[in-house]
Amino acid sequence: MRIIHTSDWHLGRFFINKSRQPEHQLFIEWLLQQVEGHDVDAVIIAGDIFDTGSPPSYARELYNQFVIGMNQLGRQLIILAGNHDSVSTLNESKNILAHLNTQVISAASEDLSSQVITLKNKQGDVGGIVCAIPYLRPRDIMQSKAGESGQQKQQALGQAIGQHYQDVFALAEKQRDDLHKKTGELLPIIATGHLTAMGVTASESVRDIYIGSLEAFPAKDFPPADYIALGHIHRPQRVAKTEHIRYSGSPIPLSFDELSSDPAHNNKEVLLVELKDGTLTRVEPLSVPLFQPMQVIKGDLASIEKQLEKLEQLAQTDIASGPETLSTWLSIEVDTQDYLNDLQQRIQALTADMNVEILQLRRARKQQQQRIEREDKELLAELTPADVFQRRLASEVFASDEEQARLIRLKKTFAGIVHELETELNDED
Repeated sequence: MRIIHTSDWHLGRFFINKSRQPEHQLFIEWLLQQVEGHDVDAVIIAGDIFDTGSPPSYARELYNQFVIGMNQLGRQLIILAGNHDSVSTLNESKNILAHLNTQVISAASEDLSSQVITLKNKQGDVGGIVCAIPYLRPRDIMQSKAGESGQQKQQALGQAIGQHYQDVFALAEKQRDDLHKKTGELLPIIATGHLTAMGVTASESVRDIYIGSLEAFPAKDFPPADYIALGHIHRPQRVAKTEHIRYSGSPIPLSFDELSSDPAHNNKEVLLVELKDGTLTRVEPLSVPLFQPMQVIKGDLASIEKQLEKLEQLAQTDIASGPETLSTWLSIEVDTQDYLNDLQQRIQALTADMNVEILQLRRARKQQQQRIEREDKELLAELTPADVFQRRLASEVFASDEEQARLIRLKKTFAGIVHELETELNDED
């Protein structure tokens, strides 16, 4: 039995006002090729298929395109909801997709048997059992109690998640035992999840799920499934140094800090999982091509100039060897002790004749922190919220008309939040 484990597609995503539609289109075409080329029986998408609860029409088209492509190949598809996905959006086509060999699990159900899915190989024979567990919303698995402390709520939610896993796994074990009696074959059990497990490395694009209630789920509380396919964390990684509990990560970089340190190598992947005779035999990462060139450049102005020259030389080589390449999206982080009010103009001059787009320009975070600590050696308690906010804004560059408009929105939003909080405090007094 071969499956591909992937997650966190975030169809419909915009990245600093750039659509990811072309990248997602190429990824879907590439993934279908991998399914056929590696003789895969099924694909599991472990949450966050969409970026928002109301995805744009082109995102839904991409979603349907992949479902149809999998059906045409005669392979099974299992889709789990993530915290970005809307239950109602996924449910609106759930019954139709069931006729296309696609099972969609949008939320935890009172009928736990609906979360136990029989996994079939491309010949139509049963090859495994899936504990199909999506993102677990607290209201779906527990009831809040009045007077509970924050720590008690955290413990209660962790216990509820763990209990849900154990209950679904118990049903999967029973189904496996029943099939074993009939066929004599021992089938593997695969579990899924969309959450943060303890000890993983996140990225800037990952949002907290259980804010203030549950920081992370202990790996020891997962059931003893043969493979556990997780989503929500965008960096591919093992959990608790295990071979069988894995995050596949997002297939395209959703923030600049998810890029590989080596521009020639993309660290995005899907996982090819092979199970035989009821056990996990192999997990092979399949590296996803970087469909949109992206790069982070850091250093002082002299260093940045050298890096840009090297980037231009590589770009000229690519153009000479083939069709014109896409422009490279850049994040530039400048490390300088001087406050340069013409920083934007300097960088624009350096990149004027290059096939690049600067999506992010900022001063080094270490420098920002040192500057805040250095100024008058003020304590945080001595600063007003407005002081902190203004200093944070001062560490960024808002040079273009678009960035100035963003600055105005930030100031307006901040003023509104402060006004609401002050009103609430006055009412309490």
